[in-house]
Amino acid sequence: MPNANEDNPSALNQVQRRAVSELLRVSPVADDLARRFEDAGFSLALVGGSVRDALLGRLGNDLDFTTDARPEDVLKIVRPWADATWDVGIAFGTVGAQKDARVGDAVQRFQIEVTTYRSEAYDRTSRKPEVSYGDSIEQDLVRRDFTVNAMAVALPEKEFIDPYGGLGDLAARVLRTPGTPEDSFSDDPLRMMRAARFAAQLDFEVAPEVVEAMKEMAGRIEIVSAERVRDELNKLILSAHPRKGLRLLVETGIADRVIPELPALRLERDEHHRHKDVYDHTLIVLEQAMALEENGPDLTLRIAALLHDIGKPRTRRFEDDGRVSFHHHEVVGAKMTRKRMTALKYPNDLVKDVSRLVELHLRFHGYGADEWTDSAVRRYVRDAGPVLDRLHKLTRSDCTTRNKRKAAALSRAYDGLEERIAQLQEQEELDAIRPDLDGNQIMEILGVGPGPVVGQAYKFLLELRLENGPMEHDSAVAELKHWWAEQS
Repeated sequence: MPNANEDNPSALNQVQRRAVSELLRVSPVADDLARRFEDAGFSLALVGGSVRDALLGRLGNDLDFTTDARPEDVLKIVRPWADATWDVGIAFGTVGAQKDARVGDAVQRFQIEVTTYRSEAYDRTSRKPEVSYGDSIEQDLVRRDFTVNAMAVALPEKEFIDPYGGLGDLAARVLRTPGTPEDSFSDDPLRMMRAARFAAQLDFEVAPEVVEAMKEMAGRIEIVSAERVRDELNKLILSAHPRKGLRLLVETGIADRVIPELPALRLERDEHHRHKDVYDHTLIVLEQAMALEENGPDLTLRIAALLHDIGKPRTRRFEDDGRVSFHHHEVVGAKMTRKRMTALKYPNDLVKDVSRLVELHLRFHGYGADEWTDSAVRRYVRDAGPVLDRLHKLTRSDCTTRNKRKAAALSRAYDGLEERIAQLQEQEELDAIRPDLDGNQIMEILGVGPGPVVGQAYKFLLELRLENGPMEHDSAVAELKHWWAEQS
């Protein structure tokens, strides 16, 4: 998409040609549905993100429509036509549907949402929007977040509707609001985060007046539920350009209310003075972690990269030799990570994995330049557990030194560690390290029943396994009996 504005007709013609191509692709399902609405006496239009993405040449099979039909009427029209329908969003005027349709030589599955013309607004204490239905598509479009999302294509005639200049803003790659940004953000404060998210997803600039409104109204984000904030933050973090969106959240003060640990990093320098501050270092680590992803965006890895150093402000010490240290910041940071992610209502498993990565991200450096013992390698693998592969990526990403020789040395050292892990995994099945005797065998050998003793014995044998590797059965029995004699 070239940089352009309304005065650049070639750019506008280009996006319009893309839109025609995309709309022709989805016409079999869109036009069929539109005719059913028309026969029932209602209008239907493709709207919002679907139109935006069609103009960008990236329209998928998730289609958003708007209509003057009320939700109950939408259900009556859609149910006989769709392969499946759902009404979980009907309280907000939205009916969902799934439809398989032939496009060219193949059958494609479309996910469809049809929403009645509406308007939403918050009061000063509410966390949920109040919904009222409208009677015109222009009224519906003005309540949308940004002009690039306030365009529609009336169906089946395919009339382009753009009352607020969204096409020109799309060509110029800029985010503006249909009305004043103050009114838009008062209606739904989450739109301030959506501005940052769309900037990150689309690599667009945010109009100056929108940025100013975000700064002035940042406190309004506090009335939005943690779940909605979390979901918007996830979309930003998983975008193609998260640094752009995160910087906007920090610069406007919204991050102070949503993830205050991030802007707090601007106050600190890291222990090696590699960067102006830990904040810049963190954003570089995030981008370097993204470059190591193998199967698409990895939310666990990206959040861990974003939060890996948040314990530094609380652990800063000025040493006698003039250095700044952050001893045990990984332990403190892991606790802070659990607290922040829990407050944002993240799933427990994700909180556990990200916290573990934050806690372990310095473990590699703790062994210095010395060769790792087999015992150290086993413990590294055991402590990382299911996040070992992500720990590899996070540890490598955390090297942001501009000293090429030092960076190369660290990379070689970690190459060596990964080779050692692979060798021991092949020899010892490191992914499932367990003692050489199980609980039943321990009880039989010691002549005891279930209880704390069995757990203590299991822990003793696990330490032996980590330290020495696999043992023969008789040797394990002998070690257990010797331990038991010492306990007695």
